[in-house]
Amino acid sequence: MTKRFLVTGGAGFIGSAVVRHLLAATDHAVLVVDKLTYAGNLDSLAPVKDHPHFKFVRADIVDAAKMGDVFARFQPNLVMHLAAESHVDRSIDGPAEFIQTNVVGTFVLLQQALAYWRKLTSSKAESFRFHHISTDEVFGSLGAGGLFHEDSAYRPNSPYSASKAASDHLVRAWHHTYGLPIVVSNCSNNYGPYHFPEKLIPLTILNALEGKPLPVYGKGENVRDWLYVEDHARALLSIAERGRVGQSYNVGGNCERSNISVVRAICALMDELAPDAVGPRERLIAFVADRPGHDLRYAIDARKIGEELGWEPQETFETGLRKTIEWYLTNRPWWERIRTGVCRGERLGAAV
Repeated sequence: MTKRFLVTGGAGFIGSAVVRHLLAATDHAVLVVDKLTYAGNLDSLAPVKDHPHFKFVRADIVDAAKMGDVFARFQPNLVMHLAAESHVDRSIDGPAEFIQTNVVGTFVLLQQALAYWRKLTSSKAESFRFHHISTDEVFGSLGAGGLFHEDSAYRPNSPYSASKAASDHLVRAWHHTYGLPIVVSNCSNNYGPYHFPEKLIPLTILNALEGKPLPVYGKGENVRDWLYVEDHARALLSIAERGRVGQSYNVGGNCERSNISVVRAICALMDELAPDAVGPRERLIAFVADRPGHDLRYAIDARKIGEELGWEPQETFETGLRKTIEWYLTNRPWWERIRTGVCRGERLGAAV
């Protein structure tokens, strides 16, 4: 059955991957709501901009009147809430925007979704879902062993992760108190095409291509579980459509890597795919002062989504990283506009 998906933050990295997947793999109608901040990029939606089932509204989720109008006009069956400030380093420098968008914005969206849901007929109300997309960073830092589970305690350590933890709690409270049918997912670090080049993998790829230093925090020992963004998009659609109401699902790539090993893997692939006459890219690695409060390790136990929904990642880290680098090498116009404008690769989050 054709459904109507309202996707907030759909011009962002993960959001645009979800939208592209929805329109390529289903007959669903999609309305993207995005404020188009520095990381929101309509170029990421260029492949679907002329699709007959695609619509776009530029709006801030904090604007209650506008969000109410969006619900009334579009009449969604599912909300996929991805709109968020997401970069830890930026949250260290300027936490206010993170509280406003991630906490206040989620509250506003929940209120408008609740008002809309309460007016639906019983059958439409029964099938409505509010899917809140979050991060594994809400669980804090792991030691050398162990994995994050859906019932892991929340221990956020950065302004970013604290704001996302707050939004997770709001979503669950609106379900428990008001009955709003919700589902929550928490994912590990994403990477892939259309990734804004302030994050580790795209920043390293582009700096390597341009012969610039490749900054690595501390000794590069911090570990993340890497998830290819198109695998994540498939997981999110499965959760939105088939996840159990009131439940949360962890989504991970089963690809734990230290930061220094990620950077070295990028160097090796760049040397293969775009050789530099000056020499191997590893010569560009530059260890820099660590991020304040840098969590040591994140790792996801994704068994629940596999057992209940049949999802598993299709890409290994090696195959996904190769696809990612190849995409950046063949899509220079997308990132060159960003590198000459809002993000030149400068260091953020260095000072407390």
